[in-house]
Amino acid sequence: MADSTPKSTGFQTLAVHAGRSIDPAAGAVAMPIHPSTTFQRDPDGAFTRGYSYIRDANPNRKALETCMGALEGGEDAVAFSSGMAATFAVFQSLSPGDHVVIHRDMYYGVRELMNGAFARWGLEHSIVNMRDHEPTRQACRPNTKLLWLETPSNPLLEVVAIEPVAKIAHEAGALFVSENTFATPALQRPLELGADLVVHSLTKYLSGHSDSMGGAVILKRAGDFAQRVRDFQHNGGAVLSPFDCWLILRGIESLPARMRVHCENAQRIAEFLASHPAITKVRYPGLPDDPGHEIAKRQMRAFGGMLSFEVRGAREEAFLVASRLKLIIRATSLGGTHSLIEHRASIEGTHTRAPESLLRLSVGLEDPSDLIADLDQALAPLR
Repeated sequence: MADSTPKSTGFQTLAVHAGRSIDPAAGAVAMPIHPSTTFQRDPDGAFTRGYSYIRDANPNRKALETCMGALEGGEDAVAFSSGMAATFAVFQSLSPGDHVVIHRDMYYGVRELMNGAFARWGLEHSIVNMRDHEPTRQACRPNTKLLWLETPSNPLLEVVAIEPVAKIAHEAGALFVSENTFATPALQRPLELGADLVVHSLTKYLSGHSDSMGGAVILKRAGDFAQRVRDFQHNGGAVLSPFDCWLILRGIESLPARMRVHCENAQRIAEFLASHPAITKVRYPGLPDDPGHEIAKRQMRAFGGMLSFEVRGAREEAFLVASRLKLIIRATSLGGTHSLIEHRASIEGTHTRAPESLLRLSVGLEDPSDLIADLDQALAPLR
């Protein structure tokens, strides 16, 4: 099924059409699922239909990669079995002895990866506050090959200006990676702001329904580094199942509409929490007094569906509030239709930057007044 979507098409149209076309065999509007692990050779031994074995390529994965490339505006996209597999592929594409610079607030799995597998492998790294440009510049070394940034970050919702960090990376002769899971391409397009690569956990907003797992690396330019990333996908076998590809593509069709509701709900909840006597701090870039508000206004279309807040007290009080919630679900992950809440310090362990009083909230698609009522009753003992 060849993609016939014009490259100049608007984002909402790309979300519905990019990577897909009408099935020529049956005229089906919805893309078929191709579960086959192997594909027939021609009589002369060639594979003229483009597929030989599922680890090499699959029609559903090809459609997903084409769609993700179109949504982010990249020349190449590589889909993986998880967001961490996508992350691993980027770092694995470097060499032992190379150096990377990472923003101080990151998904804890990235920190564990750098301190564990890649430290033993010989990849060096420095952690800096990329909001401060001079320390970021000074952290770059002759062997610095890559700068890695999440914005907004997980779990503290730190917003960092992408363009200045991209400039610093390129001055150092390094690639710049923007992890875009929280914002999604519906709200932020890092490649247009100077990034060389974008990484996603497709499990979250792109899938959008908490029922499939995947990851993706989107590259501004095809070339040697893109091939190294794809080699890891192929040789490492870190590929999505056809069904997961199909589910994620289906989720992407509603991404623009879902993100509007996620953002509207999160804004209302952040404003409610900011005025609540039991809350000491709300971290959400949509609030005018948030440190990242002005940057987010410039580089994001809206402020996202994620927020963190700190209750009056510490760990015990945070767990009390979470335990009293009736509608909002206590669960890991984010970006689905259901609102999910989690105490990040207990998940992330010793090296967490999350305060013990902090709860991370993935705001879902429920009626915002119901979510606010649920939070209000859960916070009642701390008034």
